Amino acid sequence: MVSYVNDFQEPYITIPRYNDDIGLLDRSKKGLEAKSALDFLALSGFTQDEFQETFKTTVKTIQNHVSRQLKLDASLSEKLLKSFALFDSGIEVFGSAQAFQQWLHAPAYGLGNRVPFNLMDTITGIQFIDEELTRIKYGDLA
Repeated sequence: MVSYVNDFQEPYITIPRYNDDIGLLDRSKKGLEAKSALDFLALSGFTQDEFQETFKTTVKTIQNHVSRQLKLDASLSEKLLKSFALFDSGIEVFGSAQAFQQWLHAPAYGLGNRVPFNLMDTITGIQFIDEELTRIKYGDLA
């Protein structure tokens, strides 16, 4: 079986990182290349509908931005950076993007039996998911 992460290693490596909250703020304000959103779509395994629900934009709009070589706005850039970091954590905890994707769609005890994916449409929700991953990583509520 081919590792899901290895399938997306190239776009995954090229995503701008941030080391702290100030770095996140600065990188978000500069705006990510629109292709980053398509890279996330490929890495995450989200359907187009799931992507559109989470990021409140259409794939067609992103593709239009890519063809016009536009950058994403600060809000969408921030959510994408946080989502990439979340997938880093999820892949580390579950061993593959596919396993993490399955977990995202099942009720999580540490999130009050909420489905994690349903929280990804807000920065606070992404933070809650990341905190739950940390608890699982260290054996709390695993």
